[in-house]
Amino acid sequence: MTRVNEVSGPPRLAEPGEGISAEELQLAARNHGLPLEALRYDVTPVGLHYLLTHYDIPDTSPETHTLTIDGLVDQPLILDLAELKRRPRVTHRVTMECAGNGRALLEPRPVSQPWLVEAVGTSEWTGTPLAPLLREAGLAADAVDVLFTGADHGVERGVEQDYQRSLPVPEALREDVLLAYEMNGAPLLPQHGSPLRLIVPGWYGMAHVKWLHRIEVLDREFDGYQNAVAYRVHQDADDPGVPVSWIEPRALVQPPGFPDFMSRSRALRPGTVPLTGRAWSGHAPVTSVEVTVDGGLTWSPATLEAPATGTGSTRWAWVRWRYDWDAAPGRYTLSARATDASGRTQPVEQPWNRGGFANNLVQRVEVVVVLDE
Repeated sequence: MTRVNEVSGPPRLAEPGEGISAEELQLAARNHGLPLEALRYDVTPVGLHYLLTHYDIPDTSPETHTLTIDGLVDQPLILDLAELKRRPRVTHRVTMECAGNGRALLEPRPVSQPWLVEAVGTSEWTGTPLAPLLREAGLAADAVDVLFTGADHGVERGVEQDYQRSLPVPEALREDVLLAYEMNGAPLLPQHGSPLRLIVPGWYGMAHVKWLHRIEVLDREFDGYQNAVAYRVHQDADDPGVPVSWIEPRALVQPPGFPDFMSRSRALRPGTVPLTGRAWSGHAPVTSVEVTVDGGLTWSPATLEAPATGTGSTRWAWVRWRYDWDAAPGRYTLSARATDASGRTQPVEQPWNRGGFANNLVQRVEVVVVLDE
């Protein structure tokens, strides 16, 4: 890594009342979230899945791309895509969420990609498990971290770098961690990591390294930028913080009715309104979802549907929930909150952190129930 200038540390915080900058708008134009009406799909269509690209989309070729596995191994491996496709083929349905989802709702606001709540999607990822390849290469007894390097290259907070993230060895050896070459039954698109990417079910999106070309086994914790500086939960610039990893529980409401063009506030007719949405957690399966229609004064249990069947395993996929609301004319604020089997529940008041990470504050959907004229 090369230091380009003296800027370092976490992003700055917006001043009180400071609006979204042209730089943030530029990021928002390159990246995009899930249109919330697409929560209707068990599997997100590829073009609607959220997308975050740190640098440029690199120019990679499936015909010439290779993956190197080296470092503290007995036998380094160099594999092309054809060789990887000859390995055991598995598919996992995985809900992926950006670690910064919800960042733009915090106060003070971290200045970065200005996500609201839409940085999520669920896909069926097909590839070959990573663990057998690591065992084939032969991990050294003193291996600590497994480092993943993508072909995307750029500068972040003054540091020139390839995008790199690591996993502790026990996480890298999970049988459900994939080297994926297909998304929803088709080859990966360029923006989603073609021709090869990492899939780490249950972890936030920063761990799912795209355009993967090297895996290096280390005898220490990786101290590169994306691990040691960028994706950490800390309260101030001097706090070393803790690394971002597992997805916190979240439920989203599929907004009912129809939207106002600018505000996206919703209008609907009175009567029985089926409120639906999705819920997920990386820590443990979701066990309950509660819904409020009065801004959080009262909460009622929703019904969880059985996980949808798919091509592969669905342990890591979101679940659908439903609540039938008897809507009378008036203005309302709708929210849903998820609880998982580990006992974690979404907060109604979000603990703040400087990077805006793992922000699973409950969503607020403003609606007006109107009579036909």
